[in-house]
Amino acid sequence: DLSLLRFISAELTRGYFLEHNEAKYTERRERVYTCMRIPKELEKLMFFGIFLCLDAFLYVFTLLPLRVFLAMFRFITLPCYGLRDRRLLQPAQVCDVLKGVILVICYFMMHYVDYSMMYHLIRGQSVIKLYIIYNMLEVADRLFSSFGQDILDALYWTATEPKERKRAHIGVIPHFFMAVLYVFLHAILIMVQATTLNVAFNSHNKSLLTIMMSNNFVEIKGSVFKKFEKNNLFQMSNSDIKERFTNYVLLLIVCLRNMEQFSWNPDHLWVLFPDVCMVVASEIAVDIVKHAFITKFNDITADVYSEYRASLAFDLVSSRQKNAYTDYSDSVSRRMGFIPLPLAVLLIRVVTSSIKVQGVLAYVCVVLFYCGLISLKVLNSIVLLGKSCQYVKEAKMEEKLFNPVLTATPGKPAGKQQSMSKSTQGISTDENGSTSVTNQPVHQKENTPSLLVTSNSDQFLTTPDGEEKDISQDSSELKHRSSKKDLLEIDRFTICGNRID
Repeated sequence: DLSLLRFISAELTRGYFLEHNEAKYTERRERVYTCMRIPKELEKLMFFGIFLCLDAFLYVFTLLPLRVFLAMFRFITLPCYGLRDRRLLQPAQVCDVLKGVILVICYFMMHYVDYSMMYHLIRGQSVIKLYIIYNMLEVADRLFSSFGQDILDALYWTATEPKERKRAHIGVIPHFFMAVLYVFLHAILIMVQATTLNVAFNSHNKSLLTIMMSNNFVEIKGSVFKKFEKNNLFQMSNSDIKERFTNYVLLLIVCLRNMEQFSWNPDHLWVLFPDVCMVVASEIAVDIVKHAFITKFNDITADVYSEYRASLAFDLVSSRQKNAYTDYSDSVSRRMGFIPLPLAVLLIRVVTSSIKVQGVLAYVCVVLFYCGLISLKVLNSIVLLGKSCQYVKEAKMEEKLFNPVLTATPGKPAGKQQSMSKSTQGISTDENGSTSVTNQPVHQKENTPSLLVTSNSDQFLTTPDGEEKDISQDSSELKHRSSKKDLLEIDRFTICGNRID
């Protein structure tokens, strides 16, 4: 018999057993633990990535001038030794000279841009207009970074391409002018960003600064509710590293300009300190919340950030090899979208206009400061190299540094050699079916006699009948794996939602 009293009694005394759905609740608990681990793992990746960007940034001020000097010394003294080589300069020296010339030309071009006039022009705008301008500048900065490295790479390859090949380009000089124009325009763009941030710092009610900081939280809405895979999250992490390092340099520029206006009074630095802390804290909080919910919604574990860190470390270690493909500063540019040349031009312009060097003692201080920068660069490189070797060993990626050395043994078919190399690499996939960072393919040099992936027809022509089945399986696996890009093959963050097409 149903009654109100029995219904209330049943509601008060009914029970349920969570162990009947143990897997579901265990998964929920693991998600909570993953979200708790995200801040630590993310900041470890950010800390490592920021020092990588610092290493590439310090290279422009420290080792690049010395390398340009050595290249010019070789060019001047070459007649004394005779033309033993076809090249007047090595490819790396040509790239260094081009970087140095671009840096010097853009620095002198920046003298025609009046920082004070730009500051007062931006300060006269309304708050809402400045907010819109700042958002437009962020989008333009990403677009410039995406296309700028292509322009620089095109210049480097055009200047160092073997002359025996058929000419299929417009020439070195047009590429050089394109690169100079790009670096100059990107430096102006970053200057406008720094000026807008400086106006926000100096506003009386701090309303513009508050609106600009709230813009970071809008970024959470634009990224959290999208579908992300491990490769997409890797691109977003690299973009966040670049963005955070750029913000630190912009804050340094703002502090230098403000300290100059107040005659380098140390008391004014404490006035700027709370605003600087607010900018940095909001950036860190937004990154933590964004990555925590992205990993939660897409069932990505916190261990993936150690894979990202191992991938960045692999780039650094491989750049130290004898047959490295590129300089590490260029590798950072491609991986993170961080191009140090425009930022370096702006920082040199701001420092030289803010600090006046007069007298012998001042020049001695400049020389000591330069020696200190070189010491910091060398120390940072040594520590980063040691940590990178440690991360590569922990990820068991050492064999990928030596795989290009293996060559096909005479008398043995290519199929056997490929199967042997494949078994030594230890290819494995995670439970989601995506390739882990520890099984990335190694890019091989064109003129190095190494293991080449041949077509199906070539494999059948050079392989006995007993291995046809293995080759068909291997080709199917390669076809399945080619649909997803590996972490070591990703070399620039994408713009719209960090998606890989």
